Amino acid sequence: MNPNAENLNTGRPAEVENGVTVFARDDRTVGGVTYTCKAIHTHFVERGEDYVGLFRQYVLPIWQEGDIVFSSEKVAAMCQDNTVQMSDVKLGFWAKFLSKFATRTTAGIGMDEPYKLQLAINMKGLPRILWAAIAGAVCRLFGRRGVFYEIAGQDVAGIDGFYSHSSFEVYHTMAVLMPENPEALCRKVYEETGVSTVLVDANDINQELLATSPDLADRDPKELLDLIRDNPAGQDDELTPFILIRKK
Repeated sequence: MNPNAENLNTGRPAEVENGVTVFARDDRTVGGVTYTCKAIHTHFVERGEDYVGLFRQYVLPIWQEGDIVFSSEKVAAMCQDNTVQMSDVKLGFWAKFLSKFATRTTAGIGMDEPYKLQLAINMKGLPRILWAAIAGAVCRLFGRRGVFYEIAGQDVAGIDGFYSHSSFEVYHTMAVLMPENPEALCRKVYEETGVSTVLVDANDINQELLATSPDLADRDPKELLDLIRDNPAGQDDELTPFILIRKK
């Protein structure tokens, strides 16, 4: 979540379909095919909730055969309670020092947040994070960005939280990690609901495909990500963790 982003739902009328609130996003054309895009509004998902149950409650009432549903990795991780409290992160010298040199982006709070950087150090070890920081700084001089996360790993790139200005107070002192075993999550959703599912880590700058349901295993990952390249879930407090894509 980016505390500086604009809520994509602002100014758009909410539609209610079979008891589910959705917000229409712009149509998109991928591979010569045009798709409609609906952002599905949910309640604030708490830690430990039933992930498949959310699909039954919010997706199945409006789902049609052929639809593809993209799920935020954050809601999946919250259901798994794969989270870390700020009080459990002991801030050290290197995190405080290196965070001063971290690049700030429009995608949200990054490694310029010392506690987030300390969590990365705890996860991957100081030598790897130091190497990632040095290599990233050198590569930026030559116009290449993203090297820090290439070295640190996708699990570090996926750390989300410790947002002191978030609309949701729980995120002020909590970080959400990447979901565990995303392939199994997508498979379970598909087996229990029949919904074609893609689990993604997306923001306004980049989108990463984490896993798909078995029926989408042969689809081109780039083509799938092109369907949400504009990050229709949003970066503010939209509460739209599920994006339904449908051929027109």
